[in-house]
Amino acid sequence: MDSVNVTMPCAFQTMPLKPFPKQTKHLDIFRFLSPQTRIAFTTRRCFRLVSCLETNTHAKILDGKATAQQIRNELKTKVDALYKLYAMRPGLAVVLVGSRKDSQTYVRNKHRFAKEVGLESFNHDLPESVTEARLLQVIDELNQDPRVHGILVQLPLPAHISTEKVLQRIDVSKDVDGFHAENVGRLCTLKGEPGFIPCTPQGCLELLDRYNIQIQGKHAVVLGRSNIVGIPAAMLLLRRNATVSICHSFTENLSEEVSKADILIAAIGKPEWISGHWLKPNSVVIDVGINAVKDVNTSRGYRLVGDVRWEEAYPRVRCITPVPGGIGPMTVAMLLKNTVKAFEQRTRGESLSK
Repeated sequence: MDSVNVTMPCAFQTMPLKPFPKQTKHLDIFRFLSPQTRIAFTTRRCFRLVSCLETNTHAKILDGKATAQQIRNELKTKVDALYKLYAMRPGLAVVLVGSRKDSQTYVRNKHRFAKEVGLESFNHDLPESVTEARLLQVIDELNQDPRVHGILVQLPLPAHISTEKVLQRIDVSKDVDGFHAENVGRLCTLKGEPGFIPCTPQGCLELLDRYNIQIQGKHAVVLGRSNIVGIPAAMLLLRRNATVSICHSFTENLSEEVSKADILIAAIGKPEWISGHWLKPNSVVIDVGINAVKDVNTSRGYRLVGDVRWEEAYPRVRCITPVPGGIGPMTVAMLLKNTVKAFEQRTRGESLSK
């Protein structure tokens, strides 16, 4: 049987595909895809992407879920090799204060994926009433624990606790979230090797790299100026020689700024705030937003959407991340990657000191 070659996005290249017969109709292509990929397409109403598989001219989905799995597979191989060398595994400690359902879900996912790649995972659950002094004491203990190579304090913290004081208390060599002032400063100097990079912006650029999307010389627009995403994302793009604009709540003519972006990183936390009609044709969109909106047609009573209006954006752009399944999984993958990096730095330092 004659067949045609199909160019797949990087994250899909690990999925087994049969050759497509030349006369295959668009919807028939679904039977050549894995069940997970079919679900991803149909739940996002991405039937046009099936045509993309044949013509490679329409927008492509930047699949963070599949890419994160690929990264975890790579990390597992590395962790197994490190264990053979040092008879020890990287350790990640996660501190959770209170009982917020969303925070508990995030912590469970981090614990599950840490175990998947072979990390030791230590969870420290504290009541919402815990004092700031007690929380700082827990961090001090983790700083001294030789089994722990990375420390993450799940945010947000209760109002009576200073988030800044807590984050700065973490040993900079174990600051795998990248929020310590020293790590932030090293990133912002734009010269030399950065320390630990905040996981969400690191995941954004990792996804661009895995799909071979050029950054150098491109005009990148970052929507949002938070210390968690916006500012570090802008610094990373500058390090990669992009021309960067940062937009925020006081930016005038926002639609005009967005229309100039070759690469758009949207991190404003407002559901479907960015019109797809603002976007530059053939641009690349990284939608960091994860927003819950009411939907009586779902069993949960809500659905998750990004900061960008998907239905308007998808036909217009070259590449776009879905929500969910885009940057969320990449953030956790970068946390695991940073923890392995912390382990390597610690063991290398101990070896040199002997």
